[in-house]
Amino acid sequence: MSNEDNTDDVDEPPIPEEARAAAGGAEQSDFVEYGIEDKPPLLESIFLGFQHYLTMVGATIAIPLVLAGAMGMPADVTAKLIGTFFVVSGVATLAQTTLGNRYPLVQGGTFSMLAPALAIIGVIASSGGGWETMILELQGAVIVAGIAEIFIGYLGIMGWLKRHMGPIVIAPVIALIGLALFSVPQITSATQNWWLLGLTVLLIVLFSQYLNNYNRAFRLFPVLLALVAAWLVAAVLSFTGIYAAGTAGYINFDTVANADPILAIYPLQWGMPQFTGSFIIGMFAGMLASVIESFGDYHSVARMAGKGAPNAQRVNHGIGMEGIGNTFAGLMGTGNGSTSYTENVGAIGITGVASRYVVQIGAIVMLFVGFVGYFGQLVATIPNPIVGGLFLAMFGQIAAVGLSQLKFVDLDKNRNVFIIGIALFAGLAIPAYMGNVGGASAFQTGLAGEFPFTLLEGVEVAGVSPLGIIATTTFVIGSTGMAVGGIVAFVLDNTIPGTREERGLTTWEDITEDADDFKPFWERMGDGDDERPAPGGD
Repeated sequence: MSNEDNTDDVDEPPIPEEARAAAGGAEQSDFVEYGIEDKPPLLESIFLGFQHYLTMVGATIAIPLVLAGAMGMPADVTAKLIGTFFVVSGVATLAQTTLGNRYPLVQGGTFSMLAPALAIIGVIASSGGGWETMILELQGAVIVAGIAEIFIGYLGIMGWLKRHMGPIVIAPVIALIGLALFSVPQITSATQNWWLLGLTVLLIVLFSQYLNNYNRAFRLFPVLLALVAAWLVAAVLSFTGIYAAGTAGYINFDTVANADPILAIYPLQWGMPQFTGSFIIGMFAGMLASVIESFGDYHSVARMAGKGAPNAQRVNHGIGMEGIGNTFAGLMGTGNGSTSYTENVGAIGITGVASRYVVQIGAIVMLFVGFVGYFGQLVATIPNPIVGGLFLAMFGQIAAVGLSQLKFVDLDKNRNVFIIGIALFAGLAIPAYMGNVGGASAFQTGLAGEFPFTLLEGVEVAGVSPLGIIATTTFVIGSTGMAVGGIVAFVLDNTIPGTREERGLTTWEDITEDADDFKPFWERMGDGDDERPAPGGD
């Protein structure tokens, strides 16, 4: 079925300059304190970069803690795993910002690949395997998934798909990146310390919105100032005994004092990776969900920074570099992959700091402190209520940025409203269903009892169960809201008839970078030129 009617055969009138400026994001340029190409003073950049990394501390600490707990890792090994995440994040961020898409995006562990990792751990645990076996199997699966992502990126697959993705697809994907995280335990825990969480949110709002014009520090460092202030309050209450051990908000200083000064982190530190077909396929599904999330992040950060939408070449190089980051993460032994951090995008929205240089300085700092045991344990003392406050302030910002893409779409057309509505609802409802199922194995058991999947029960091809592949892939993608919403919106927007103008594709193409606005690193090295400012840039 065609997705366009006959009106597309008529040449469309040029877009007025005022509409072109609005589409390019002139209002975002006014908001941005430091643009992508700006280089603040070094000391200021160190603090700004550190702030960027603090916004994603929840994921950076949560993912290794979840993995270590599921695998039964000893405490000293867990500390080393956390340090490994920091080191991988630093290296992957430097690679992405220097050789990849060159957007100010922090790279790090991904929740999309956490689901298949936990499924793999469960299978190995049921057969009596220990954490040593688990981490080696995870390494092998992540390495292969990373290599596959390299091909997806550098073969131009995502760039080709981009031609069929307009605002109607991108808006739900970005919005769901923020909305899908509303239920994280750092916010919704039944034992939540709501006044500490509320204090964190209140301070972020106070510094970034009410006091931002009174002092430049409030405008540049609202997250850092809020986090430090809330942490000091929690530290005092913990030290004086008002907060008891085990309660939300309690800070255990002993973990820092007992930490190893230096951590030995190096490739293949756990041993040689192991490669199992079914595990690799599960991790591949998680990687696909991560790719969709990153695609949305690229458009989101461009919008935040007042830049035009990324062109196909920038998207391809970003995804390809994330594949290299995944492979590196597998070799280092995180047991998880590497992707663009949504929290980092939210930080840009709050602080107005979109400088690539700042993110690179922060990456260098994280790379070195990853080897310092004291630092990792100190960061791990940030209580969940404070992390939840950061999430509450930032994820809503991301959702709003996604919905702002709809300014390019004709919302008077029923087909557009229908697609956006069903994509958003499906992106929230289907992951909720998957969460109630109880895991990939439980989902597979349910499929086995339904026709036509009953025909595949007990069937194996080269030792691999086709039913297991279908179940694991469906479960992982179905558990990822932005993947579900993006797929639904993509299929409907490209099959339900509609003109390019009403779908927002005409304006979307106009604000997208020209082909030569992004140069691969080998071309930049060859002529010494940087990229030209993208349309709508500051």
